[in-house]
Amino acid sequence: MPDIMIIGTGPAGLQAAIHAARAKAATVMIGKLRNSAMYGTKVENYFGIKGEADGTGMLSAGLAQAMSSGAEHTDENVISMEYDGGSFKATTENGNTVTAKAVILAPGISRMKLNIPGEKELFGKGVSYCAACDCNFYKGKRIAVIGDESEAAASAELMTSYASKVFWVTKDAKASDMMIRKAKDAGAVMIDGKVSGITGKDRVTGLTFSDAPAIELDGVFIELGARSSSDLAMDIGIMPNTDGTIKVNERCETSVKGVYACGDVTGRPWQIAKAVGQGATAGINAAAYVKGEKNVR
Repeated sequence: MPDIMIIGTGPAGLQAAIHAARAKAATVMIGKLRNSAMYGTKVENYFGIKGEADGTGMLSAGLAQAMSSGAEHTDENVISMEYDGGSFKATTENGNTVTAKAVILAPGISRMKLNIPGEKELFGKGVSYCAACDCNFYKGKRIAVIGDESEAAASAELMTSYASKVFWVTKDAKASDMMIRKAKDAGAVMIDGKVSGITGKDRVTGLTFSDAPAIELDGVFIELGARSSSDLAMDIGIMPNTDGTIKVNERCETSVKGVYACGDVTGRPWQIAKAVGQGATAGINAAAYVKGEKNVR
């Protein structure tokens, strides 16, 4: 069993892995580089960078550095977590499990929107970004989940236990075959369409597509990434803030012993410099925790 599992492979998670592994703690990183907000971007406001740097290249170099320090990497999304009072267990989209003595949450925070007509106007009136949070409001209703990743697949499967009809709208499903099959077997109907708008005045009434017929709905769940930080935190007994962020102290400790958090998930400023600094703090203190040493500030 590894000492530490790190959820997320953005700058915070990678820096945490480098420090934890260099402290001789057995470390496993779980996550996909493309889920980082830094992926595919240009970086120009980070220390030591002259001009523009390639965010994807920086992430790839960071992953290689963490692995050369001794950390292992699982290129999957985490869909659920458990805590039994003695260890933490994460289940990935392919059904694999990882158990560790401590956890560092560094999954970032979902800020992805579709930016289509009706999305902003109907937010809270049938448009939601968290199926796990709002599922109870849609018992017996017709809903759609929009997204390509594991979060959308898991949400589509979940909503079949509440809604009378569930559509999963995806142009390029990137979830694992197992998760796609589970959503379909649960009764979710997949739609291969490009959403052009959300309709409704006081409440959501439907979705329109640029390449498919419109459908009538009572709710729309926009789930564009991996499972949210809020959901994973609640799985292991941490109550996130109302904005989905996680409260930490100066050692990056959360309210649950053995769980640390760093990066965007802890709140603003959403900057690489802050993510890297907190990643170092979380990695050092998590390693000290599993080795029974005094925390380092």
